[in-house]
Amino acid sequence: MDAFASLLAFVACASAHGGVLYYANGGNWYDGWQPYNTPTGQTSIQRPWSSYNPIQDATDPTIGCNDDGTAGALQLTATVAAGSDITAYWNQWPHPTGPVMTYLADCGGDCTSVNSNTAKWFKIQEAGLINGTVASGTWAAGVMAAGNSSWTTTIPATVPSGNYLIRFETIALHSMPAQFYPECAQIEITGGGSLQPTAAELVSLPGAYSNTDPGVNINLYSEEATTETCYQIPGPPLYGSDDKVATCGSTTTTPPPPSSTSSSGTAPTSTGSSGSSGGGSIPQFGQCGGTGWTGSGSCASPYTCQVQNTYYSQCL
Repeated sequence: MDAFASLLAFVACASAHGGVLYYANGGNWYDGWQPYNTPTGQTSIQRPWSSYNPIQDATDPTIGCNDDGTAGALQLTATVAAGSDITAYWNQWPHPTGPVMTYLADCGGDCTSVNSNTAKWFKIQEAGLINGTVASGTWAAGVMAAGNSSWTTTIPATVPSGNYLIRFETIALHSMPAQFYPECAQIEITGGGSLQPTAAELVSLPGAYSNTDPGVNINLYSEEATTETCYQIPGPPLYGSDDKVATCGSTTTTPPPPSSTSSSGTAPTSTGSSGSSGGGSIPQFGQCGGTGWTGSGSCASPYTCQVQNTYYSQCL
């Protein structure tokens, strides 16, 4: 293969798949790992990873952090306040069908010496099928792609202070087997609370998923998918949830607030309001509009329905 053909092959690969390239928190920006550059001299809060290619086995030993579990030679750690938002920015995301999830793992000390394969993870956020059917509905991954390929998670104020791995993941369901895209970074949470995750909420990665899980072994192109409106997100129940068994639709329908900053670091212009406040039933951060949305109702007082993008409006 000549150099030009090799370049075309790389571009095709990079454009078809991807990973997290940047993080933002509290006005600070952090470069992610650069997978196709030499690791020599690289410094990042992100754990090293080597390829935009997906993981296609739920039991793969790299499914924790898309690497062998170890930190980089010049690993960094970001300081993040409990209760604050952290945003992960992906490359231009091409796969709009699938869930997006965020996990934490307490390192019990300096994360740099912790192998992610031996960590105990708990899920702090998840979103799956937002509305519509499995075959043609709006998915969290589609919201992420439409929102500047970014996903924002709030660090729960109840999480105890300490050093953690944070893991952003999306699972692309357009193919069988499903495609897993996890990436991890090291953070130190400050000003935290005292609520420890329960035993039911803690999992190992690999170990949390299987290839036969309903949310993994799913065919978006089947006849059943054209009428199915329920999607069971894989993994444990959410941290702090009363639901100790992850069930279809239990905590899977509300996506996070879209990122408040663009990839250039400048705040986007306001998209305005699409409704008024009133005595509705949709809670804060609940979806209240957008292309393909089939829900009904209005925002609970004092929130109003705010347009975030073509696909998504929410009560703020």
